[in-house]
Amino acid sequence: MRNSVLIALLVSLSISCLPSDGANILGVFTSHSPSHLIVHMSVMKALAEEGHNVTVVSSLEPKVTHKSIKHIVIPMSKEDEKTLNKNMGDMTREKQSLFSTIKNLFGSFSMLIYKQLDVLEDKRFTELYTNKDNKFDAVVVGFFFNRYQVGLGSLFKCPIILSWTSGPMDHINELMGNPVLISTVPNMNMPSDGKPMNFKQRMTNFASTMVFRLLGWYLDSLDTGFYDRMWGKIPHMLSFEEAKKNVSLLFCNSHALSEGPLRPNVPAVVEIGGIQIKQKPDPLPQDIKEFLDGAKDGAILFSLGSNLKGDHIKPEIISNIFKTLSSLKQRIIWKWEDVKHTPGKAANILYKDWLPQDDILAHPKIKLFITHAGKGGMAEAQYHAVPMLALPVFADQPANAEKLAEAGYGLALDLTNLEADALKEAIKELLANTKYTAKLKQFSQLYRDRPMTARDSVVYWTDYVVRYKGAVHMQSTLVHMNWLTSNNLDVYLILAVILVIVLKITKIVLKFFWRKCCGGKGKAEQSKQKSKVKKH
Repeated sequence: MRNSVLIALLVSLSISCLPSDGANILGVFTSHSPSHLIVHMSVMKALAEEGHNVTVVSSLEPKVTHKSIKHIVIPMSKEDEKTLNKNMGDMTREKQSLFSTIKNLFGSFSMLIYKQLDVLEDKRFTELYTNKDNKFDAVVVGFFFNRYQVGLGSLFKCPIILSWTSGPMDHINELMGNPVLISTVPNMNMPSDGKPMNFKQRMTNFASTMVFRLLGWYLDSLDTGFYDRMWGKIPHMLSFEEAKKNVSLLFCNSHALSEGPLRPNVPAVVEIGGIQIKQKPDPLPQDIKEFLDGAKDGAILFSLGSNLKGDHIKPEIISNIFKTLSSLKQRIIWKWEDVKHTPGKAANILYKDWLPQDDILAHPKIKLFITHAGKGGMAEAQYHAVPMLALPVFADQPANAEKLAEAGYGLALDLTNLEADALKEAIKELLANTKYTAKLKQFSQLYRDRPMTARDSVVYWTDYVVRYKGAVHMQSTLVHMNWLTSNNLDVYLILAVILVIVLKITKIVLKFFWRKCCGGKGKAEQSKQKSKVKKH
């Protein structure tokens, strides 16, 4: 009897512990950037771990995944990969500026914009919505100059959630009705020290914001064409203008309290900075573990990200880097794509074509991170309080490098003209001076101190949007206002008209009283003067 009661209790307990039926969630990540995909897949992994049924479509094989995620990879052709690789190499060899960033969006980056259409037009993707048996409760879209993809919510008849790899910016704030404050909030290409901007900074912020708004209008014209091309003939689809007003939630890979700049966000903008960082690091591959464990003088991680490859960099620069790193007493883990053809052999250098970066940065022997200043890698180094030497290349990297240097988290050098002596001096300074680590420890404490972890925020707010069928009640009214009304220009125009009318009436009234009070006397005096003149 006791055994049967015990078995019944165990069965009851096991049933109660089983996860309830999860929601069906689709992730669409067409950007051909491994670092972007790491962030987006970290979002999807959190949802899969929570018991949701997750399907992901991407143009790349993911580095972050989960056993229960159904993954559909629609890769770029080899010819396109070669072209993209060449474009990246061309950008690496010139110093970047605001002008070159804009130029690249029309040139090198434009391929990344157009090629996203290939993924959505592939049969493996179209079958997801042409097959009537497929039902999704939410679609998560990786944002990268692809606003037309907000139509996926209408296409799958479910709420749409955006995932963005940085903080809120102009081109995406509009979709969320997130206020843009040019006078107080620096844009993503400007450093932020938490202090009010001076006149020059506000002028620069205004000018760069206007440039990016012009670019946004151009991209929107492209997106209108893309939207019509993709889904213009589907009867139930919302128009592009309506679809832009139909976004339920935005996940931003940022944490304003620690990173800055502070800014007002509407409730539908949720910060999940560091979503890719594990609370507990995974075990390292054996060769990396042994290499780091044996580093009695500490170790340095050198990685310029997933988009930048060794052959993109000038050979003389690679030679300077190898000369410097091989002369150090610290051990170096160097991310290098072709491990059979390396810059040189040295006992203190371990080359790897792929690295579990977050897990390596968590190792206590890592004393320095030489990085391209990508948002993801910076966040991981800041979380683990590892000083950085930034060698930025393009996009947001130069601005990120400037920010980390100004904040005291490391130093920045120009990769396009990198000298061996300058590199060695910077490494020496960062390893010897404890002020960088001290600053980062303060940052790390702020970065970790949250009421809810990034992972928990993803799970809670996704469930919330699914639970309330898009959570329309959370949407900002700015989404439904045009430029004229959202900036109160119609009110100012009416007030200006009223002011002009009041001034006109005031002028008429004053003239009337002046004539009444002074006009008669003035005429009498004039007539007396005239009569005197006539008599004489």
